Amino acid sequence: MEYRKLPKGSEQISVLGLGTSSIQASSEKEIEETVTLAVEKGINYFDMASSEAKPFAAYGRAMSGVRDKVYFQIHFGANYETGTYGWTTNLDTIKRSVDWQLKALQTDYIDFGFIHCIDEEADLQKIEKTGIIRYIQELKSQGTVRHIGLSSHTPSLAEKVLDMGILDMLMFSINPGYDYHHGDYAIGGVDERMELYRRCEAEGVGISVMKAFSGGQLLNAKTSPFGKALTEFQCIQYALDKPGVITVLPGIRNKADLLSILDFFGAAESEKDYSVIGSFAPQDAEGKCVYCNHCQPCPAGLDVGLINKYYDLSKAGDLLAKSHYENLAVKADSCIQCGHCNKRCPFHVDQTARMKEISLFFGK
Repeated sequence: MEYRKLPKGSEQISVLGLGTSSIQASSEKEIEETVTLAVEKGINYFDMASSEAKPFAAYGRAMSGVRDKVYFQIHFGANYETGTYGWTTNLDTIKRSVDWQLKALQTDYIDFGFIHCIDEEADLQKIEKTGIIRYIQELKSQGTVRHIGLSSHTPSLAEKVLDMGILDMLMFSINPGYDYHHGDYAIGGVDERMELYRRCEAEGVGISVMKAFSGGQLLNAKTSPFGKALTEFQCIQYALDKPGVITVLPGIRNKADLLSILDFFGAAESEKDYSVIGSFAPQDAEGKCVYCNHCQPCPAGLDVGLINKYYDLSKAGDLLAKSHYENLAVKADSCIQCGHCNKRCPFHVDQTARMKEISLFFGK
């Protein structure tokens, strides 16, 4: 397992976590065994926006002896009074739901308390008016909530909550389909979405990724909006390469799905290479580096993707990005202008020109 540090905290979070959208298809015994195995394999981050109430007690039993080693992402607005998921902005209902979730999970604290599923301006106004954000902040001041997060599919709404300065984590839908205008949650253009990821990284707000496979649509050529299937590993790597991303949270049904996902860490780089998306990305994605590093290896030893990322983050206001760039063993000024990267770039980025631009930006 690999881990990434939460910028606004000391937590080391597994780059693969688990969602609970599909696991209710298994028995409670299978759920408990699956979650126990996940922890044994190093997964420590669990999103609890379940489609049913069923998994909570199983998770509670599985985590009872390792609670201090795992992190729960609990949603203020997900309601399970009927036994299945419901969305609410009623503060009293939310309080009852959160209390029930804590009891089922056998815990008295919440690692990440999330403002749940805010996609429209009216939703944000409603939760502000009803005091939901204030309630989460009160719980944080009491130590019941350790970090505040937001789940959203809408970049402009996420930006507004970021403006409040209260977030440590953002749960956002990231996959090639959504980023390139395909799918129900493909909200915002390529630039708008990338600017959100960069802002999160610049401001130290981690991103936990939902819908990395677009509900499975990207994994099947018949349902993929591109007419071509991607693999789970390509989608995971795509999300992990985006600025600000800490963890990807695929939904699984059972132990077999879990073990299949965990094979990501033993997969060859060629199996994770998602550069094929360059052949079906829209025209406005042309000329934009997505840090896929399909241009490697560089004859001069440049890490072209990382150099581009630090440049873009510096322009977005990330003060640490410049020092990260300066710590690189080989910088943009070492580019020999051979054009090898330009020929291999699936997004047709003029990287040789970019290296000149980046070198000037950083003063070398």
